[in-house]
Amino acid sequence: MEKKELLIIIPAYNEGNNILRLLTQLENLDIKDTADILIVNDASTDATNWIVKEMQYPMLSQLYNMGYGCALQTGYKYAVRRGYQYVIQMDGDGQHDVCNIPVIYHKLKEQDADGRCPDIVLGARFMEDSADFPVSLPKRVVYSIFRFLIRITTGQKIMDPTTGLQGLSRKAFLYYSKYDHFDDKYPDANMIILMMLIKFRVIEIPAVMHARAEGKSMHSGLKPFWYMLRVIFSVLIVLFRVKVLKMDVDVGHLSADKI
Repeated sequence: MEKKELLIIIPAYNEGNNILRLLTQLENLDIKDTADILIVNDASTDATNWIVKEMQYPMLSQLYNMGYGCALQTGYKYAVRRGYQYVIQMDGDGQHDVCNIPVIYHKLKEQDADGRCPDIVLGARFMEDSADFPVSLPKRVVYSIFRFLIRITTGQKIMDPTTGLQGLSRKAFLYYSKYDHFDDKYPDANMIILMMLIKFRVIEIPAVMHARAEGKSMHSGLKPFWYMLRVIFSVLIVLFRVKVLKMDVDVGHLSADKI
């Protein structure tokens, strides 16, 4: 069997009502012909574990609920050790339409005028050609603040600073897989700022996403404001790390084997 170069990472915490539908959609897309799929079960207490096992998909199960970022980093480490060249991460709640996968995969391989491919492709909900996506007022406020932070720290405009739908080159997920290179809770605008500042190439494309059908979002209620403060604090750490300590400056220009 020919080894695949693309791994789809799906972190899941108590997504038993959604994961079956998502995996079925992936099967209908015939994604197994071009990609491997990995579920990272973040110590779910519902039927997530049994559903994934019954469908016979590879799964890594964490003994304790470590958080969204930690689940993603577990997937990155798996991708590094298994020799994948690309990763596409998508949430287990079904909000990310599977039709985005081939588009992001193609974009990861597309060279710019300088012959450079993207390191990170963000699937965005709020670009002109994106599908309509309902957002609560608290979240709109948070997103606006994050857009502003990215603009003033990097000089670049990102419309969807919290998207979990991302494609990563090997260089990007190799960097993320290392100790102290990735936020273990809320890897959102803070990680975008970090990667832009250290010269990884980050681009954004329109994406198709849907509102959560079942289950509870980790950003429900007033949680977005606590989450906002947590990310802003992380952004300050990123700025201190890059601007003051000069850590990893220009590492994005290196090849994967030198990171």
